[in-house]
Amino acid sequence: MTDAFDFMTALDLRRLVVTRAVSPVELTERALARAEESQATLNAFCHIMPEEARAAARRAEDAVMHGGPLGLLHGLPVSVKDLIAVGNAPFASGSRAMAGNVAAADAPSVERLRSAGAIIIGKTTTSEFGAKPVGDSPLTGITRHPWDLTKTPGGSSAGAAASVAAGITPFALGTDGGGSLRIPAAFTGLVGLKAQFGRVPVWPTSATPTLAHVGSLARTVADAALLTTAISGHDPRDPFAVAGPVPDLLGAAKASVAGLRIAWSATLGYARPAPEVAAIARVAAASLVDQGATVEEIESVFDADPADLWTAEFYAGIGTRLREVLETRRDLLDPSVADVLDAALAQEMRGYYETVFARYALRDRMTRFFSRYDLLLSPTLPISSLEAGRNIPEGLEDRSLVSWAFYTYPFNLTGQPAASVCAGIASDGMPVGLQIVGRSLGEADVVRVAAAIERTHPAGYNLRPATKP
Repeated sequence: MTDAFDFMTALDLRRLVVTRAVSPVELTERALARAEESQATLNAFCHIMPEEARAAARRAEDAVMHGGPLGLLHGLPVSVKDLIAVGNAPFASGSRAMAGNVAAADAPSVERLRSAGAIIIGKTTTSEFGAKPVGDSPLTGITRHPWDLTKTPGGSSAGAAASVAAGITPFALGTDGGGSLRIPAAFTGLVGLKAQFGRVPVWPTSATPTLAHVGSLARTVADAALLTTAISGHDPRDPFAVAGPVPDLLGAAKASVAGLRIAWSATLGYARPAPEVAAIARVAAASLVDQGATVEEIESVFDADPADLWTAEFYAGIGTRLREVLETRRDLLDPSVADVLDAALAQEMRGYYETVFARYALRDRMTRFFSRYDLLLSPTLPISSLEAGRNIPEGLEDRSLVSWAFYTYPFNLTGQPAASVCAGIASDGMPVGLQIVGRSLGEADVVRVAAAIERTHPAGYNLRPATKP
């Protein structure tokens, strides 16, 4: 099998599978080989599953050859982040405190991968409990960027992004509690799509249950739409699960953006982007005017940076889950993560609930905002790249582990659908992300605009690493 298959879209690969032009076994063997051979450089996987993957591939091939039912993802290799349960596989959440833990059952999203015919080849690396937007943890070490091994692919869905950007799998399952899909998508030139909160059910219960999303990383918008469609839908195990019908995301990827009212903000009112990043993202946003959308530039979206609201919720949840470890086995934890957990657990009850009610007020503000606009666009990140092993970019040291990212965490507080797509390439040769935020339950419009940007800026998509990792 040639290298061309490594960067083919999932939709094209599925067409080849169902027409018997390529075998699921061949695709799986190729993905497993690429995963193994890249571990020494990328370190994208914390657990590779060759026996399970080969057995699933043989079943998928048998269905093709004997006229069995073929799923939406039939025969396609996929990876799953280590914050998502895969039954009988390690489930450490990137933490030495959880080393040796094995999932008792599949998460709903993993059940749906299997029923759609996907082949799970392994679990991918994450920062500890998803608490950092970069790609390292004491358990798995540093995960590196396929385009430049001195850089981070971002996080916390670090290995998921690296596996897709390197052509190991056409797409990957990740999570997003504060930007953990969109941040690595921006750094690696991918599409990161988090649907409406609850659209993809989350179970077992996350350490951050009111913020956590499971979503898709892919090289094209249509592939992200395909994977998101396959894993979406109500599940009674998640009390927040959306019960309504799943929108037609694949259809949305082909739809016109004419008539959409779009707001563009370079800062949301508080962010400090690099001028080049803001300029590249602004040009991408403005390109939608030529496709019939109305784009209005606005300075402020929020009255103030909501970082404290997000931090109070996110780190309090993780800190509560890890309290015993913090108190008795602190040396097992990432020191930078342990420090922010201490601060979150020190909150007084009154202060915590003040942030809870401020979060509700923020949601109300967004509801009013989206009565005037269909979508909001911004940079996804303030920078185009970050050195591997570093937690906070140079010049942003006054920010916290996550708040330096500026743009992503507000929309976990609100639960709105959001995506990152590649807006172009910066002078350092690395991608720049454009964030697209939709109104509540507005995933279809997010996908419409993401696909329109993709059509306008094709040079940003499917770029391969300069050297084979």
